[in-house]
Amino acid sequence: MKPVFHMTEEQTMLSDMLSRLLSQPTEDPWRRFADQGVIGALFTEKHGGYAGSGSDLAVVFEQIGRAADTTPLIDCALLPGYLMAEAGYDLAPLINGEQHYAVAHTEAHAHYDLHGVETIFSNGTLNGEKSVVIGADSAQQILITARDGDNIAIYLVNADSPGIRYNHYELTHGGHGADLLLSQVPATPLAGNAIAALEKAWAAALVAQCADTLGAMEIASQMTRDYLMTREQFGRPLSSFQALAHRITDIMLAIEQARSAVLLAAAHLNNTPKERDKHGAACKNLMGRMGRLVAEECIQLHGGIGMTDEYALGNYGKRIIMADHRFGDTDYHLERFIAFTSESSSAMQP
Repeated sequence: MKPVFHMTEEQTMLSDMLSRLLSQPTEDPWRRFADQGVIGALFTEKHGGYAGSGSDLAVVFEQIGRAADTTPLIDCALLPGYLMAEAGYDLAPLINGEQHYAVAHTEAHAHYDLHGVETIFSNGTLNGEKSVVIGADSAQQILITARDGDNIAIYLVNADSPGIRYNHYELTHGGHGADLLLSQVPATPLAGNAIAALEKAWAAALVAQCADTLGAMEIASQMTRDYLMTREQFGRPLSSFQALAHRITDIMLAIEQARSAVLLAAAHLNNTPKERDKHGAACKNLMGRMGRLVAEECIQLHGGIGMTDEYALGNYGKRIIMADHRFGDTDYHLERFIAFTSESSSAMQP
């Protein structure tokens, strides 16, 4: 599959529609996204959507990042949708906005390892702990991973089931998460062998998260350029000082590198698992490095106002920095990429 580096006419229309949609306030974002077909854009026609390619995900989540929208589409639409589709479930209730889901997979000890599951399924119930379950406060059903013997499986539970204790909290970059304590929670098996489905879902979420970060980086850069052109020092706009102009140029170059990495990872999303994960690891590592550079430079070029909660840049900066800790951070994906390239080098040896 050759990477595609330009948007189709349909993707351009989707991007423009999302930009207008996200500029309008609403009290029910899920209803808005469902009614306008945004959730459907995350999935293929086979699964009840109308788009669903890697580049479609990049289009949607870049606009989400530009708007700094805190609706947890990755955690409560994309991830559960992928997992349920792999198990053969009907996605219509999710796409139509009738049913809200959350995914509980992360455990405190695992540190990005998809195999690091210690929650146990036994005698029809779940016992264990889950960390940072985003969207748990509004979910009606939760997809929970657990071990059944040596096998990791996915189970579906009602969010109000007896035996679930929630510790809710606000997330640094916006939205809400929760830690779950599970004690004798009745559960329905969703998928018996979950690792392949989890890897596929996490790969899609990684592309979506990188596109979201790219959108946030673009707005942070735009705000910084506007600030340097209007803020004056010694009777001249800050943008006229060569040292500052060089720094804003570095920011723009970093964003272009990030854009290329996102496009490449998106283009390989439906490739073989090895190619998909290799390009995903390269993208996430670069996004972590370029994202930190852009966030720090934009805040420094603004000065003290860039650190305040009242100024929008502070929120974008937190969004960019915290994105590095989702679906594997910079160091984790550097090790993954090295492992993939080492395998390729070994295979070429005589």
